[in-house]
Amino acid sequence: MENNNFIIEDELKKLPGKPGVYIMHDEMDRIIYVGKAISLKNRVRQYFQSSRNKGAKIEQMVTHITRFEYIVTDSELEALVLECNLIKEHHPKYNTMLMDDKAYPFIRVTVEEAYPRIMLARRMNKDKSKYFGPYTSSGAVRDTIDLIRKLYQVRSCSRNLPKDIGKERPCLNYHIKQCKAPCQGYISEEEYRKAIDEVLQFLNGRYDTILGELEAKMSEASENLEFERAIEYREMIGSVKKIAQKQKITDSSGEDRDVLAVATEGTDAVVQVFFIRGGRLIGRDHFYLRITEGEEVSDILSSFIKQFYAGTPYIPGELFLQAEIEDAQVLEEWLGTKRGHKVTIRVPKKGTKEKLVELAANNAKMVLSKDKERLKREEGRTIGAVKEIEQLLGLDGVVRMEAYDISNTNGFASVGSMVVYEHGKPKRNDYRKFKIKGVQGADDYASMREVLTRRFRHGLEERKSEKEVGRFTTFPDLIMMDGGRGQVNIALEVLDELKLNIPVCGMVKDDHHRTRGLYFNNVEIEIDRSSEAFRLITRIQDEAHRFAIEFHRKLRGQNQVHSILDDIPGIGPKRRKELMQHFMNLDAIKNASVEELKKLPSMNEKSAGEVYNFFRE
Repeated sequence: MENNNFIIEDELKKLPGKPGVYIMHDEMDRIIYVGKAISLKNRVRQYFQSSRNKGAKIEQMVTHITRFEYIVTDSELEALVLECNLIKEHHPKYNTMLMDDKAYPFIRVTVEEAYPRIMLARRMNKDKSKYFGPYTSSGAVRDTIDLIRKLYQVRSCSRNLPKDIGKERPCLNYHIKQCKAPCQGYISEEEYRKAIDEVLQFLNGRYDTILGELEAKMSEASENLEFERAIEYREMIGSVKKIAQKQKITDSSGEDRDVLAVATEGTDAVVQVFFIRGGRLIGRDHFYLRITEGEEVSDILSSFIKQFYAGTPYIPGELFLQAEIEDAQVLEEWLGTKRGHKVTIRVPKKGTKEKLVELAANNAKMVLSKDKERLKREEGRTIGAVKEIEQLLGLDGVVRMEAYDISNTNGFASVGSMVVYEHGKPKRNDYRKFKIKGVQGADDYASMREVLTRRFRHGLEERKSEKEVGRFTTFPDLIMMDGGRGQVNIALEVLDELKLNIPVCGMVKDDHHRTRGLYFNNVEIEIDRSSEAFRLITRIQDEAHRFAIEFHRKLRGQNQVHSILDDIPGIGPKRRKELMQHFMNLDAIKNASVEELKKLPSMNEKSAGEVYNFFRE
């Protein structure tokens, strides 16, 4: 085999016997597989040895390899981290890919505050708060938080207490008996802390005390003929029992562990995960994977662990698997590093733990059997639609698509939205909002130029920094603009200035504001209105518009849209008025130097620097 003077047989002889990552390319120079090795020399050679039983997947892949490259690392652990990052970035065809991108919520108790709050959190931060979860349902978390507020009457506001005690009137929650108004000093810090201690016990699964109290109050209300209040207590008892039932005991060890099992059929696979926290089954979830037919369960589990736990905010102390995996030791080390404590991977052989793994495996089989047809329809709506778009545009390997839109009210307070779709599904964790800083009036082209410039400049800076993954690190395979030639040309100009090569197409609408076609490479391409591609494009366009409008409405509702100058730290009404009187318009302020800004009577070195830096972030 030969590709640009790359002779595989000769290159195999040059491989070092060191740990690292190897990257396989096809005839189009696309990355089709990424793997790690303790010894690159031994591992990569195995692919090209005809005597080895490589399996159908590897046999097929090897026929497409025209060259390979490798990156040497100091350890197998470093190779594992690098492998995860490269798979996430390039989505190679022959790597087992996780099709779902789910985030699990936590319940956060801000115990570091004088008057703690209970709230839903999307990730576990390294702060002094206590976190419970993760849970598999945001709805269940909100129901639990609502119940806690009814039971213990703790605050939900963001007031700075005790500093702001007595500054404002108590809110509605006080009047409906869901808060004891610490903001008014109606409850002491010590009494409030006792209520929080009871909340922590409740979240740790100790329900007997509160059930006893509620039953006593219900009986007392009934004896006093206060039937409405008795019904309220009865409903609360029902809610507590419902939550207690969900927190089903699965073992007595009190450990945090995840139980993983796989079911496969052809090129479809489902991984079922049971989430056990403090010895209690708090939920379960299943994940779909696209595999190569005949792929081993151990390989599927290994790939799933790398992809799933690279992004999940919480890692338990144990993983129970249905089959041994080859790289268990290095995965334990990697997971332990991410968790900050030891992680053990086990394959239970007997007793209740083995039964738990069997239960997960049976659930995975049921999900795969039950949802097979739905999966096929879903794939047509998502991955199938992306393939149709690729064919329309003559592209290949499109996984991540980003769409942009601008929203304003008669040019007032413009905002930009960025929505992200991967494998044809919205990836909401990657959505981003932009307040337009440097454009005055209804200039959508200039606003879009600012949004795109900020988005990709941030991404380039993050790639240069030591961050593993930042908010803008991952670049799209296709940019979809809400409009035709004008918006596309703006995007292409920005990409050209930043020396980026990303395909850009416009989602063109007709006179009735309905999707009409795609504008790509100076040509408008018609789309079959009954096709899945058309439906996906319409969904993306509507989502970008919805997200921008929602952000704009939120800002208006918060009364935050008077002036972009209001967002500059240290610039109050006096300095804002002085800036506008002296420079006359926003563009002049934006282009002013620090020295020019310092000439204003109310400005000093710090405030001038704040204004200057604000328009250049």
